[in-house]
Amino acid sequence: MRFAAVLCGLAVMVSGCKPTASEPKQAAAQKTAMLLPVSPAPVLPVEPPRATPQTGLPQAECRIRLREVSGDCGITFEHRDGSSGRHFTPETMSAGVATLDYDGDGLIDICFPNGASLPGVKYDPPPRHALYKNLGAWRFRDVSREAGTDTTAFGLGIAVADYDNDGRPDIYLNNFGPNLLFHNNGDGTFTEVAARAGVPGAAPGGRLHKKVGAGACFLDADGDGLVDLYAGTYIEIDLDAYVTPMKGKYGFYPSPMVYTPVASAFYRNHGDGTFRDESGPSGVGAFHGRCMGTTAADYDNDGDTDVFVCNDVFENFLLRSDGRGKFEQAGFLAGIAVSSNGDMLANMAVDSGDFNHDGWLDFFTTNYDKQYPMLLKNLGDGLFADVTREAGTGESCYASVNWGCAMVDLDNDGYKDIFICMGHTDDNVEFVDSTTAYRLHNVLFRNLGNGKFVDVSKECGLHAVPVHAARGVAFDDLDNDGDLDAAVLNLRERPSVLRNMLQESGTKNHWLQVRLQGVKTNRDGVGARVRVVAGELSQIDEVHSGRGYQSHWGTRLHFGLGSRPRVDRIEVRWIGGGVDVWENIPADREVVLTEGEGRGPAT
Repeated sequence: MRFAAVLCGLAVMVSGCKPTASEPKQAAAQKTAMLLPVSPAPVLPVEPPRATPQTGLPQAECRIRLREVSGDCGITFEHRDGSSGRHFTPETMSAGVATLDYDGDGLIDICFPNGASLPGVKYDPPPRHALYKNLGAWRFRDVSREAGTDTTAFGLGIAVADYDNDGRPDIYLNNFGPNLLFHNNGDGTFTEVAARAGVPGAAPGGRLHKKVGAGACFLDADGDGLVDLYAGTYIEIDLDAYVTPMKGKYGFYPSPMVYTPVASAFYRNHGDGTFRDESGPSGVGAFHGRCMGTTAADYDNDGDTDVFVCNDVFENFLLRSDGRGKFEQAGFLAGIAVSSNGDMLANMAVDSGDFNHDGWLDFFTTNYDKQYPMLLKNLGDGLFADVTREAGTGESCYASVNWGCAMVDLDNDGYKDIFICMGHTDDNVEFVDSTTAYRLHNVLFRNLGNGKFVDVSKECGLHAVPVHAARGVAFDDLDNDGDLDAAVLNLRERPSVLRNMLQESGTKNHWLQVRLQGVKTNRDGVGARVRVVAGELSQIDEVHSGRGYQSHWGTRLHFGLGSRPRVDRIEVRWIGGGVDVWENIPADREVVLTEGEGRGPAT
């Protein structure tokens, strides 16, 4: 058995080959998933990519093309952060973004949280959060007012889940101030129910007006078929006593270290529309930090959903679940709490995915300038190794602050690429540091399939997009053409909506999208593990609620298949241990998999 520990700034690096779980033998399918065919996109002839002798994979020249379409699709939302020159900390932290199908029409909609007025500035009219309904054909319409989601709260984090199992996605907003829970009424409208549901967020002494929220995620922590809620808290701040830090004549945002670490909240779902605060009994309340991004994922393959918490200039938390609603802090033992040389980092966002197809979920985190982001390879025995430098996912980001991140397959080759939002915290940084900038181009690392990544930001079109101070990002197939598009929230500006032109390029790569419907377990299958096998390609993913930088996406899972036109096997491991199997599924479509309608695993 191998052990790793981090003591007094010393990190012990562990390496080695990890076996993958053996696949059950193929057998004839007894039941068929619901198949939702998608109309193929028009294609143009393109020469096939050349292969490298070393890997047999396409060379680094990028087949991904991302086109900015924000100005043409009807999205006029503009983010406001309350900035007046006083540099209140919450200003620069806003906000995440979410994609969801709120009305069940099969088209993915977009929800943009917004900031609010702060002392020294008053907006007229006040900024409002925006929900954009997807009309199809790359047109969106703002339905916030008619839907009842046009709140003026100072928004930060957002997560989406069907907390009452009625078949409709609900929206949770983690704010500067009390949090909000929008219950989906099923008729295109929402009702705000946070006080009734009992999920206001954690604040020392109950001072919710001073609470600065962060990431949030829903998960079924005790296997009862109901999603519970982790609601992160960043800091507590008193704006009346605030003093703006200065560097010469320029105002700046203060270091996070001036704020005392605080507890976050964990709420247990009762199943009657209400939650109970179990921050203490669950163990979550004992871990004080400065929460930023969060995600819930089963990192140790034990069937229980764990929680990764990014903390700002503080140790990261890896809250290991016992499957009964209690958590222990395993960050240091797992090797994810600090950098590989023992430094605490200004951690921003986290996403999970199996980048190397070994059957274990890895993590990627973003950090501050002059710090590397971290690609944390799961070694399979409760330990992680920081492989950022050897994988090539750090150099392009080192000089600048990185925020939202996503592990997503943008070219449908079956390997997860890494997208990173860029932009500094300080709008005056260029006056004191010539090596970075406030507004920057976002970054894309393409996965070469051999454990290495290459920066294709310029080749994929990101350098053609105007520079912004980006924060949250969400990825979903916004036009149902079989590739993943993006919505990026930009601080103090309009968002970027990026259309993936993969299908229009004439790609021959295939894909499959999977949407789960729980019956005994939670309705959206949050926390369920999905394995997709097509020939020699075997991939895993999970349904997550809340991820990246205080954002949400991916209730509908997306798998690139490369040249493989069929899926041999889909295996779903539901929370609680039940397993369903479907076989012989055609590619290039969405499938809806309902718990109990597949056959059991082969014995």
